[in-house]
Amino acid sequence: MKRATLFLLITLLINFFSVSQEIGLQLYSLRHQMEKDVPGTLEKIQSWGISNLEEGNGGTHGYSMPEYKALLSKHDLSIVSVSGSYEDFRDAPEKIIKKAKDYGAKYAVCFWIPHNDTIFTIEETRKAVNAFNKAGKKMKAEGITLAYHPHGYEFRPYGDGLLMDHMIKSAEHFDFEMDVYWFAHPGEDPLEWLRKYPEKFKLMHLKDCQKGVKGNQNGTSDVETNVVLGSGQIDIAAIIVEAKKMNIDYLFIEDESSKVMEQIPKSLNFIKSLRE
Repeated sequence: MKRATLFLLITLLINFFSVSQEIGLQLYSLRHQMEKDVPGTLEKIQSWGISNLEEGNGGTHGYSMPEYKALLSKHDLSIVSVSGSYEDFRDAPEKIIKKAKDYGAKYAVCFWIPHNDTIFTIEETRKAVNAFNKAGKKMKAEGITLAYHPHGYEFRPYGDGLLMDHMIKSAEHFDFEMDVYWFAHPGEDPLEWLRKYPEKFKLMHLKDCQKGVKGNQNGTSDVETNVVLGSGQIDIAAIIVEAKKMNIDYLFIEDESSKVMEQIPKSLNFIKSLRE
């Protein structure tokens, strides 16, 4: 049985890496580098062998859209997922639709639902679900998928489950992006959630957490607890295998720490080592 399981794991990993473009980068990881040197940072990303990017709320960094797209093209990079504020998803989804079309992106992600300090209730959840369903329906008609990125405060008890369960079950016109760090940090098991709702997660952030760190349900943490993939307390290898089985489109490496430039190449080496 163990030998058969090991063979299946190896087979899935080999198949996963035969589609290398599924590994991408969340640009927020390099927010400080992009502020100083956009062309140089894009060149560095290209040198890492990454081609697909998720926008990190940085806009076009002072360039016009044509200029910025030309820079991306020069370095064989594509924005495949855009982002927007909760307010824009709720009140101006057309603005996000336009941005997605400008880049040719098929995904639009909301990273945060405003709430009072550490308090997040069913009222905020219902308002967000309503806003995302309305925006998601409009986006779906344009060939764009709206995905919500939970940040940990959604894992509070509600009914027979959690607010997160209610949100997922109520999502008629939107899906989800799992940040494995922000599922594990409040004490949840990312693998269990992937298996519980196999059709609802379309995107993923690969982010590991330093061993021994205690989490919370507040959506806050020290960015310096972001460590090289495979060196922390999250089972990244098993999650990658499950993500491939589920055909999740893009797995974006995200590292918000000050050590990002040295850690991303090591994270990429870890991912490559899984097929050896």
